[in-house]
Amino acid sequence: MNLTTAQILDLLVKQKYLDKEEVDQALQKAPSNIFDQLFQDQVLTYDLLGQAIAEYYDLEFFNFEIKKPDTDLLKNFEKNLLLKYKLVPTKFSGKEVEFATCNPEYIKDLLTKFKKSTPDLKIKFFYANEIDIDTFLSSIKDPLKDRLAKFESNAIPEIFNEILSDAINMKASDIHMEPQEDKSVIIKFRIDGILKIVADISYDLFQRILNRIKIQAGLRIDEHNKPQDGALRYHFAERIMDFRISIVPVLNGEKIAIRILSDYIRSLSLEELGLSEKNQKLISDSYKKTFGMILTTGPTGSGKTTTLYSIIKKLKRPEINITTIEDPIEYRIPGINQIQINQKNNITFANGLRSIVRQDPNLILVGEIRDNETAEIAINAALTGHLLLSTFHANDAATSIPRLIDMGIEPFLLSSTINLVIAQRLVRRLCPNCRYSYEITESEIKDNYGYFPKKLLKAGMRFYKGKGCLKCNDTGYQGRIGIFELIYITKEIQELIMSNPTSQDIWKIASGQGAISLFEDGWEKVLAGITSIDELIRVAPITLSSSYVYENKK
Repeated sequence: MNLTTAQILDLLVKQKYLDKEEVDQALQKAPSNIFDQLFQDQVLTYDLLGQAIAEYYDLEFFNFEIKKPDTDLLKNFEKNLLLKYKLVPTKFSGKEVEFATCNPEYIKDLLTKFKKSTPDLKIKFFYANEIDIDTFLSSIKDPLKDRLAKFESNAIPEIFNEILSDAINMKASDIHMEPQEDKSVIIKFRIDGILKIVADISYDLFQRILNRIKIQAGLRIDEHNKPQDGALRYHFAERIMDFRISIVPVLNGEKIAIRILSDYIRSLSLEELGLSEKNQKLISDSYKKTFGMILTTGPTGSGKTTTLYSIIKKLKRPEINITTIEDPIEYRIPGINQIQINQKNNITFANGLRSIVRQDPNLILVGEIRDNETAEIAINAALTGHLLLSTFHANDAATSIPRLIDMGIEPFLLSSTINLVIAQRLVRRLCPNCRYSYEITESEIKDNYGYFPKKLLKAGMRFYKGKGCLKCNDTGYQGRIGIFELIYITKEIQELIMSNPTSQDIWKIASGQGAISLFEDGWEKVLAGITSIDELIRVAPITLSSSYVYENKK
């Protein structure tokens, strides 16, 4: 795409996709990242941008979200031609072919090429967003290891860009570069929660990549014995991507972990996260209160912060003062005040939270309650007219309350402030392209998976699996979804908290009032064909659940 930023903004206004006032406001907020700001302000989407560019070139827009091309069509064309010109065949009948492309300026050349080789072939071109084209064509690229080997050793920007673009196209959440004892370095992508080795490079090449990352992330290149954290921002096609960098010294050198901060998470609704209608209502009832605390619990990478961001999205209005304190700030949200933890400047969760309370906030998000001091300040803030959201490490929802009491929080204060506790995990979704069902008996479940609550079992149940296909890289899974366990703090549970209860005591009342465990919520998604029984047991085994402990204690 050869259009300049100014030309694109001009045509968006001329074609009435944007008002000039909206463009001017975004330019004032972020003059160097105008499109990212327009996306964040939700006045522009990737599809609208693609539609506008398509109209400029007098082409129809091909939306990959509405209709995905058949990957089998790729076999009919030379791979190098498709990759060079960024062409995706969307229809092929032998006499007629349709292509989606993000490079309309090459259409005349392509028509000349095809006329020479197949003069009777009817050809039609569509415009599509570059990120969709790249993602679709990634399946026919040579393996990353082979492509990296073709670069000159001094082409570090191109090599690093190739690694990043592959990770984005494969929808990875993290990139790991791990030095080995034999002086090689393994590159891994975490895709849908599972690490996969994608390439290995020489230690010499890794050192050059490491230095480039340090420079771009504002880190010290002469520091090799202390952990360092930073951030990068890269332009990919129509998107601006943020990356969180962590470098730590290990036995064989320095290890790099890069978290890819997917911008689509900012727009996820509670329903899209995987919350049932009942659980969405419990969350809604909790955040409509003008004070109190909503806690999300679970291990690192279980989607806790994403859930809290989705709640903030529901509440964000000009008349609401929202302030967050995070470590790190993962997603920049226009219209709210975000504070980054900075130990050097003594901006800790506790100190930052004290300052936030003096800023007259309506809603406070504390990235994590890690210690007694932060917990006490958070409780007091929730008690004095603020709605406070935070994350906390606990295995399940019921365990969170005894843990907070063990940290020194007085039961009567906790009883008065806590509104809702959410425990969550992420399970992989079955690939819709290769998913199939099979019937399983109660005895087969017991033989293969061991203990199951009797209430979950019934005759003639159908489970689902993924065979593995090109669209899911032969894994059988594509994307992830949350499973949840919610405890809404009713009067009965408030009274129970006053008596310093165990997690089993809390779960007994909560389940009697209709709460379902992580496993039970996942079980519903298994029966609905959203995930597999093996994936559920991998992520949230029944023994992890409060319901299991309670039932086996009786």
